[in-house]
Formats: sequence, structure tokens, C-alpha cells
Amino acid sequence: MVYSWTPVQKQRLKELNADEEQQEMLFENNEKRDRAFQELEQKLVKKGKERLQGLKDERKRPALSILESKLVDALTKEGFVQVVTPIILAKGSLAKMSIHDEHPLFSQVFWLDEKKCLRPMLAPNLYALWRELLRLWEKPIRIFEVGSCFRKESQGAHHLNEFTMLNVTELGLPLEKRQTWLEEMAALVMETAGIDHYDLVSETSVVYGDTVDVVAGIELGSGAMGPHPLDDNWGIIDPWAGIGFGLERLLMVREGGQNIQRMAKSITYLDGVRLNI
Repeated sequence: MVYSWTPVQKQRLKELNADEEQQEMLFENNEKRDRAFQELEQKLVKKGKERLQGLKDERKRPALSILESKLVDALTKEGFVQVVTPIILAKGSLAKMSIHDEHPLFSQVFWLDEKKCLRPMLAPNLYALWRELLRLWEKPIRIFEVGSCFRKESQGAHHLNEFTMLNVTELGLPLEKRQTWLEEMAALVMETAGIDHYDLVSETSVVYGDTVDVVAGIELGSGAMGPHPLDDNWGIIDPWAGIGFGLERLLMVREGGQNIQRMAKSITYLDGVRLNI
């Protein structure tokens, strides 16, 4: 007979960012398991305290903030313009994205009242900016945003109610360059995030239909291109491409973590370290 961690022990190890191998250890008896737990917990607590001390003494900024800054710098150097839009979204804007009462995403929206919600995605505001900027700038229009989005996600290892999205877009892109653009933007973001190995996979989205997803064990980002049926709702007729990434997922994969909660905006974790250590 072999013994695994108790549920309480396994939860504690997960909180302390034990790796998958550590979480799946097996033992000959309870005594060896409990002794191993004490030793491993002490090791992980020490590692966490060292990381927090490094935040205080050296880095001064958590990994999520550093990654956001690096992405902003990389994209602005490539000629993209950063935009900042409201997190409160009109119900009509969601309807223009085909998200009506019966849509799978509708039930995941945080509604503030009958007409306003917290944005579940960045795309509606970027569409609105495209429409206005077409009058003011020459094409191509290259804009991006980094900001919080909100969904009533299942609170699993890969989901958050509040998460940080990066959306990079280019409107007025030649049709024949859209796929190459997606590949280049995926490479830029992944290199900036410090992730070497990933795949581009064709998938289907409940909003965009056909997408090109960036996968490294889990989905990290998703790209789409137009003309698209949604474009008519915004008065957009030019070809485009866009790609979005979840920053917390990027960090989780880069750091080999098992729990996305530790990389999120939190008062329980700081810079990926559980504070009850």
C-alpha cells in the first residue's frame, strides 16, 4: 500500500507553488509522508520568503507589473500605440459582439445593472476606437491595450474572475499578410514573456469562430482576423488581425507554476508568494 498527501497537505503544497512532481509524491507509510511534508513545506516557505525579500530589496515590482511594462515597451518599439479604455461596458457593446442572453459567455458576465457590466473582453472598446481613428489617422491603425477583464470563470487552476488581458490589433492590414502577422505577434509576445516553446493551433471560439491559439500546455493566447461578420456592427470594412493573451497565464507557464491564483492581483499572494508563510 502507498500513501499520498492528505487533501490538506496537498492544498498547502499547491499554495506554496510545489511543482507537479512534488504534489504527486507517494510514500510507504503515514510517518514518512508527514516527515516529508514538513521538510518540503519548510523548503518552499524558505523559497517564498527569499522571493519576497528580493521584491523588497531589488526588484520593487511584482512579476505581473514587470511583464506588462516589458510588453508595452516591446509593442511601442514596433510602432503600436497603447490605448486605455473603461472597464465598465454598455450592454449594447456586448450585443455588437453577438453576446446576447442565450450566448455561452453571457452568463459569465458581471452585471452592474440592466445596461452596464464589467468588461469580459477588450475587443468592444478596441472596435469602437478603430471606428473613430479611421477618420483621424492613416491606415494601418496599430493599437493595443493591457487591462483587467472580468468573467465568472470556474475557479480552477487556470481561471480567474479578474484577469489581465493584452490585445494587439492592426486594422488596414493586407489580406495576404494576416496569418504572418499573427505568427509574428505571437513570437514577439512569447519572447518578451520568456517562453521558448509553444504551438499555434487552429481552434474555434464562441465569439470569433475560427481562431489561431497560442498553446504551451494550456491556451495562452488567441488570434483572429477579418473581414469578419462582427465587423458590420462597428462599421469596419478593412482587413485586420488581432491577438490577445492572458498575462497571468503567461507568468504561470514561464515560472512552471501549477496555480494561476498566485500570479493574479491579490491580497493573499504577493509576487507569486502565499503570504501566510
